[in-house]
Amino acid sequence: MSQVTTTTPDVVDERAGIFAPLGAGAITALVGFTSSFAVVLSGLRAVGATPAQAASGLLVLCLTQGLGILLLSFRYRIPITLAWSTPGAALLASTGLVAGGWAGAVAAFAVTGVLIVITGLWQRLGALVAAIPVPIAQAMLAGVLVPLCLAPVQALRTSPAVVVPVIVVWLVLVRFAPKWAVLVAFATAAVGTGIDIVVSGRHLDLAAMVPTVEWTAPHWHWQAIVGIAIPLYIVTMASQNIPGVAVMRSFDYQVPWRASMLVTGLGTIAGAGAGGHAINLAAISAALSAAPSASPDPKRRWIAAATAGATYLILGLASAALVTLIAAAPAGTLETVAGLALLATLAAALTGALSDPEHRMAGLVTFLVAASGTTLFGIGGAFWALVAGLIVRRFLPSGI
Repeated sequence: MSQVTTTTPDVVDERAGIFAPLGAGAITALVGFTSSFAVVLSGLRAVGATPAQAASGLLVLCLTQGLGILLLSFRYRIPITLAWSTPGAALLASTGLVAGGWAGAVAAFAVTGVLIVITGLWQRLGALVAAIPVPIAQAMLAGVLVPLCLAPVQALRTSPAVVVPVIVVWLVLVRFAPKWAVLVAFATAAVGTGIDIVVSGRHLDLAAMVPTVEWTAPHWHWQAIVGIAIPLYIVTMASQNIPGVAVMRSFDYQVPWRASMLVTGLGTIAGAGAGGHAINLAAISAALSAAPSASPDPKRRWIAAATAGATYLILGLASAALVTLIAAAPAGTLETVAGLALLATLAAALTGALSDPEHRMAGLVTFLVAASGTTLFGIGGAFWALVAGLIVRRFLPSGI
């Protein structure tokens, strides 16, 4: 007679308790990666990276943030997740080439990391950044995003056969499954690119799909540091690190501020030479690992964060293949995916910039200067937008 084995409810609960955070962590990394890797590639290419250097940057960002997540989550046993600076990548895309070219941008990335480390060691610097009115910081970000979010419309003129299906698919998914809208939009773009390659008789460079690290010696130039490092630091702190702490606090987790800044700052410095622009605390995606859906037990949600870190290490291996595919895509394809990915961020930034009557005029001036892309003395518009907004805020009385 065969023996029938039964699974007790306790065993079922234990298995569920293990698999729930594992699944949540994998989703955290997949959503974080697929929703904004196109923005990262656009930003790195805009400041002078070759396709190989952009692929290297994406790879090293995955590695540094993945290792950082593993270190912090294992050390503190809370679901701390990191991310690359998506607003920072958008800033790079709007800044373009700076003094010193790609090597100058690499130096600026390293300086950004140094500033983040100093923030962790010197509380006054963090307080100074936090003192910048949120509407002005949001207005600077919104102005930076406008040219990127116009890209899908502009690409309709150059590559309608690929761009139109991408936009339609994105719109449908935003309505029914917003979490996967950008991923499926990119998949649609990949299919369209594949068809275009076959029709035109072109070939992909398979050798370029092997992930490699491209090191660049930094070229120190004050214009690149002022034009990239300072705005990149401010937008990363204001749009990622500070909100990331607030998101974690909403789930009753206290982020170890000094340790987090040291890990992300040193990670940024370590990855700068390979093209990594900045890593930081995750903000929106942080909720995927910290929420009760990751695990009913708050003490076990760190497993979700650790899983996200491990998943990022794996996703980094796809960086070169993605860049190779995008390099073969019709003009405007990458920009279309990046622009669609940033629409929600632009909407939130505009709302934050103009909703407070006390800062509305200063926010409007900041937005216009940033959106203009004006460069003075070799320094990009994001820096001057921040300066203009703070001057207007100081000069005008409240309520104007």
